[in-house]
Amino acid sequence: MLRKLEYVIRRLAMSVLVLVGLSIITFTLARVVPSDPAALFIGPHPNPDDLERTREKLGLNRPLPAQYASYVSEMLQGDWGDSIATKRPVLQEIGDRWAASLELLIVAMTFAVLVGVPLGVFSARLQGSPFDVGVRVASIVGVSLPAFWLGLLLQIIFFRNLHLLPLAGRFDTDLRFTNPIEMLTGFHLLDTVVTGNWVAFKDVAWHIVLPALTLAAYPIGLIARMTRATMLEVLAQDYIRTARAYGTPESFVVYAYALKNAIGPTLTVIGLTLAFALTGTFFVEIVFNWPGLGMLTVHSLLNVDYPVIMGITLFAASGYVLINLLVDLAQAWIDPRISLG
Repeated sequence: MLRKLEYVIRRLAMSVLVLVGLSIITFTLARVVPSDPAALFIGPHPNPDDLERTREKLGLNRPLPAQYASYVSEMLQGDWGDSIATKRPVLQEIGDRWAASLELLIVAMTFAVLVGVPLGVFSARLQGSPFDVGVRVASIVGVSLPAFWLGLLLQIIFFRNLHLLPLAGRFDTDLRFTNPIEMLTGFHLLDTVVTGNWVAFKDVAWHIVLPALTLAAYPIGLIARMTRATMLEVLAQDYIRTARAYGTPESFVVYAYALKNAIGPTLTVIGLTLAFALTGTFFVEIVFNWPGLGMLTVHSLLNVDYPVIMGITLFAASGYVLINLLVDLAQAWIDPRISLG
């Protein structure tokens, strides 16, 4: 237990260093972009006096190290700055949109794990069969297809041709008048279940299908391929042959022995694909008009809204670091052969 605590503390310290380095790089790049944040903050046709006052207000007339030190000090106090485009606090901008992105990410990754792991297991058990070949081909296709192209393709098939699923958005705008969603957590699926708003739940569920499938395509392919590869390696071990020789049921051998020892690398892949999916939401949210952090990031980049860019970068990086830590701890818990030293 003490070793695990030391490991967590060491990883947290490394994570802090990563975030500090990332903040320095992002802050510097945001400041060297050839644009004038003060002019963007004021609006069109600013006069020189207003520009100078705004630069002083935003601290843009100070040396870069002093600006960074002031930014870090204010950030640690909960002040991440104000958006240049909307004049609203950055934390408020992120708070209004993070739930939409996280809900999409959770649904997509849940679908990817529930589909990818069984596909990899069955593909390994049926090695060389048509099913195995089909899984490998589908995995390569899923990994290779660009998210924005796949999203457009799914829209054409399921909306335009089959008329089965909605085109874009989180829900039908008519719900605002017929069955409004009571905002409790920002996760529409959860909020509609808690409040018993089943009409809205059905509508929200239908709207999330296409963007979640688009976002899950790459993780499914990667998870299935990794699970298959590790399962084939484990199934060839002596203890698996011994278990089968003793007449142990095949399902018990596969899931209790083989999968438990093969799942470690797959957990690592799942953690890495979470990071890819987080950045992949940018393309998916644009294609499906999904009001999350991806849309906010794109608008902030176009407007050179560096306080929001900084906030989103640090927010996403913190999530990525946390996910990696949890994956490492999960691996150590599942596989005792992994050292925490």
